[in-house]
Amino acid sequence: MALVEGCKHSLEISIPVEEVESETSRVVDSVQKRAKLPGFRPGKAPATLIRKQFAGDIRQQVLENLIPVHLQKQLEVENLNPIGTPDITDVHFHDFAPLKFTATFEVIPEITLGEYTDLEVSYLDPEVTDADISKRVEELREQKAQYINIDPRPVEDGDHAVVSLESVEGVEGDPVKTDEMVLEIGAKDTFPAFTENLRGLNPGDEKDFDVTYPADYGSEKLAGRTVKFHAQLKGLRRKELPELDDEFAQELGDYRTVDELKEAIRKGIFGQRQYEAQQKAKDKLVDKLVDAHEFPVPEAFVERQIRNRVEQSLRAMAEQGIDPSQLKLDWNKVKESQRGKAIREVKASLLLGKVSERESIHATRDEVDAEVEKIARQQRKPVAAVHMEFEKDGTLGRIASHIQTDKTLNFLFERARKVAEPDVETPAESGANSGSESAADAAE
Repeated sequence: MALVEGCKHSLEISIPVEEVESETSRVVDSVQKRAKLPGFRPGKAPATLIRKQFAGDIRQQVLENLIPVHLQKQLEVENLNPIGTPDITDVHFHDFAPLKFTATFEVIPEITLGEYTDLEVSYLDPEVTDADISKRVEELREQKAQYINIDPRPVEDGDHAVVSLESVEGVEGDPVKTDEMVLEIGAKDTFPAFTENLRGLNPGDEKDFDVTYPADYGSEKLAGRTVKFHAQLKGLRRKELPELDDEFAQELGDYRTVDELKEAIRKGIFGQRQYEAQQKAKDKLVDKLVDAHEFPVPEAFVERQIRNRVEQSLRAMAEQGIDPSQLKLDWNKVKESQRGKAIREVKASLLLGKVSERESIHATRDEVDAEVEKIARQQRKPVAAVHMEFEKDGTLGRIASHIQTDKTLNFLFERARKVAEPDVETPAESGANSGSESAADAAE
């Protein structure tokens, strides 16, 4: 008998007594041949004694031999494909009686796809202005700037002062010391205390002064502290930017003129903005797809996605220098807070998988190989070695899953009806985060 509740199925299976007794006799014969009991030559102990002495082992072996076989037969009859390993409960195994047990498991739900093409989504190709290009050009000039030593005179705003610094008070442990630091006097990124105390000094002058660092300063040794420094002005420099001419463009790459450089910059900015705008539109499309389909989701998938989300949060904390074990967090509440988002991401993954199946969208071998080659170049490893490693640990499958998801999202975007009016973001949409990465993660 089969019981169904959402994605959860239960099968109550009974194995005929004749088959149970036959298998039990076979196991007893097998144990009898190997058993060594006092007073009997190997293989000569009576079966009744074997049954009594090895009852637990015999029982376990019979269960292990019969349950998987009959469970698989029943799954094939019911046309069910379990997620993970079924949970076996309510085992009734007695002499001269049928063996009965219940198998509980989850299956991927049946999904009836509704409309998924011609979905309306807000999208406009991004614009790139002359100001955007000019800003990027100036950034490139700044990167190529040269700093020229100038004759000694009092420090003025705009000068680049070369100073040596050593902490005198306010720092625990070894002092903070640098023989040469270049500070732009009066710049917004220069602490006012440095500007105010260095302004007006001449090369060779020395001065002690205090600098108070904010609590969130990047260096833990200085954060939140007031430090007294001894500073010596060693010299002055002037920043010179390169001329914006064809020679400058040629130094930056395969460009003949400034106009060619600017056109390449325009294409680069457009490409990045277009990618970001399309990703946002694809997220909206997946949200619409999820909202339009109601179906149960396997709890195993939800739990795995919650675990992925929590692990991502832990990695983010670690990258910020935070030890999660030191935080007084109720991890059960943390997990529960991720549940709604995880359910939507699992739904998104299942729906995208259904669309890719319907439209025969798959990752080709060439596409997977190209991604492996790119990773191998980044890691500076032989392609064959990386491919073999990825094949063993399952990374190849994850790569293929990501590629398939990306191609399916592109399919939805290409066939969507794009409108200029902005979408109104709903609470469900803002919490779904159903982009290609999260959907692919949920599917793995």
